[in-house]
Amino acid sequence: MKSRMNQLFEEQKSVHVLYAYNGMKNYLEQAVQYIQDGILAGDYVMLIENDRLYHKIHKELSMRLTKEQLKYCHWINSFDFYFSSGSYHPPAIEKYFQKTVQPYIEKNISFRSWAHVEWRSMEEPLHLIEDFERIVDKAVNVVSFPLICAYEGEKMPDYLRNILLETHPYILVEDDLVESKQYHSGMR
Repeated sequence: MKSRMNQLFEEQKSVHVLYAYNGMKNYLEQAVQYIQDGILAGDYVMLIENDRLYHKIHKELSMRLTKEQLKYCHWINSFDFYFSSGSYHPPAIEKYFQKTVQPYIEKNISFRSWAHVEWRSMEEPLHLIEDFERIVDKAVNVVSFPLICAYEGEKMPDYLRNILLETHPYILVEDDLVESKQYHSGMR
């Protein structure tokens, strides 16, 4: 039986999901399941993740998938992705992303993405995250692909939580997707 998430991805390719995870064990389980489900559905998966967690995810995937299937997972180092211009600059990140997905788009290859968004502290200029998430929400609809943005829920201040609920139409809770009542579709 297909999960609600995979069913939604088949029906509607443009899906932008917030995952506010609590605990690394839950995070790793969700990331591995998302990637495995994507590959088994015939999608390439772009995994934007730090080096340390990527190796844990890859190790688990290598026990579940064949070497051939693992080739469908394209890892992007999250530090390189988010700080490609030397700082967290949403237009530079967007440019990096467009360059990364262009080959998939040109060849009409189905893909999905998992992006782990980490901060050293939540004292950072959070308006940059808002700018970035609005750009990403628009890109998800223009390019038409599913994307999960994973943030550590326990470290999230209310201001950031509200921004994320306003910029993501769906929220991953446990193993289910729910619609965000705070999402502003007019901001696309």
